[in-house]
Amino acid sequence: MLELSQSLSQWLEPIATWFRSMNIPEPIVHWGHPLMMGIVVFVMGSVVGLTGWRGRQLGGAEAAKSWADHKKIAPLMFLFIALGYTGGVLSLVMQQQPILQSPHFWTGSAAIVLLTVNALLAAVRFGKNKTALRTTHAYVGSAALCLLFLHAIFGLKLGLSI
Repeated sequence: MLELSQSLSQWLEPIATWFRSMNIPEPIVHWGHPLMMGIVVFVMGSVVGLTGWRGRQLGGAEAAKSWADHKKIAPLMFLFIALGYTGGVLSLVMQQQPILQSPHFWTGSAAIVLLTVNALLAAVRFGKNKTALRTTHAYVGSAALCLLFLHAIFGLKLGLSI
């Protein structure tokens, strides 16, 4: 695992060097990812989760509005989390920290997998609107959000340790 981590860091080092040459202030390199991702996870994630579950609980026009909001915000949240994931990895390389050795990395990776599964379920329209796939989507999404909250705790611990 250590060898893979070092190989990945070496592969990303030219990009990290380029960003280092921009003389970005250390607090931004160190705390920029947590701040921006905290906003995405806690604000967008909460809205996505609430609108999705609200759509399941309500009926009629209110459910349709909740699902419409969910469909607008969820893809953006996924995009920002995917971009934030790469930014977080790059931030570690810029700070010359190991990549694959923290629970923060692994919870982030697992969250990306869960969110990708959920995006695929939505992309195939839940198998022509099958109730079981819609229910799976709801619970996988909720699990991903809970995992992201844990991920934030691990991230704070990591940020304070380096």
